[in-house]
Amino acid sequence: MSDSPRGLNWFNALAVGAREVVGLPASVKAADGTLGEQPVRFLAVVTDAHNRFPRARQGEVGLLEGWSLARAVDDAIELDRQSEHKRALIAIVDVPSQAYGRREEALGIHQALAGAVDSYARARLAGHPVIALLVGKAMSGAFLAHGYQANRLIALRDPGVMVHAMGKASAARVTLRSVEELEKLAASIPPMAYDIDNYASLGLLWETLTVSQIEQPVVEDLARVQSVLNSAIKDVLATGNDLSSRLGASHRAASSTVRQLLRAQWS
Repeated sequence: MSDSPRGLNWFNALAVGAREVVGLPASVKAADGTLGEQPVRFLAVVTDAHNRFPRARQGEVGLLEGWSLARAVDDAIELDRQSEHKRALIAIVDVPSQAYGRREEALGIHQALAGAVDSYARARLAGHPVIALLVGKAMSGAFLAHGYQANRLIALRDPGVMVHAMGKASAARVTLRSVEELEKLAASIPPMAYDIDNYASLGLLWETLTVSQIEQPVVEDLARVQSVLNSAIKDVLATGNDLSSRLGASHRAASSTVRQLLRAQWS
């Protein structure tokens, strides 16, 4: 469950003066603006107490959210199809989970979230710099659908910013352990941890930074984040649209080895 409207607050702060994309559900925000001289589209999934799907009322990514993110990203791809300079996509991430429910499963939440993943990936490969800004929780399938396909991942330093395949309570149930036992394991096994430092050790974060008011950013916080976002966009434009920057960390040595062996076998 989302403890605060961080995602909405950061969206509103970054998208001041931007033109809102209409036709989306209340739980999905998108707006076209600029960062410096770079055109951007800001995207966020936010809480909606009146969502027609009760399992998606606390910021979860559900059926409406998955398809709507795909629509908003596809729209940006189409608008810039003939443009040499593609707008950047800034995914503001504060998502506690995908929406769990019988209706979601019956109506194909796996397809809705896969649609969002596919759109973000196609945008990245089409030359749109995709940057994810983690301001809160980045959990489970919700993060896979909204943010994980980014060229660069940037995280704010705060205990409320965490990344994992599932929440602690859910992970404890699945592994038949207590939350306390899981936290002890996380101290020595980085992929099991939730904090940003352990996640950064896997080589997946391009940058982390500290702000003074993470719940409601002040002018100085906004300026610092905008500067890092601009730097990330320039880095993507200078180095290409693949995800190779995520490899190389010591805790991902096995990932690099597997890729080398696969390339050798396939060639």
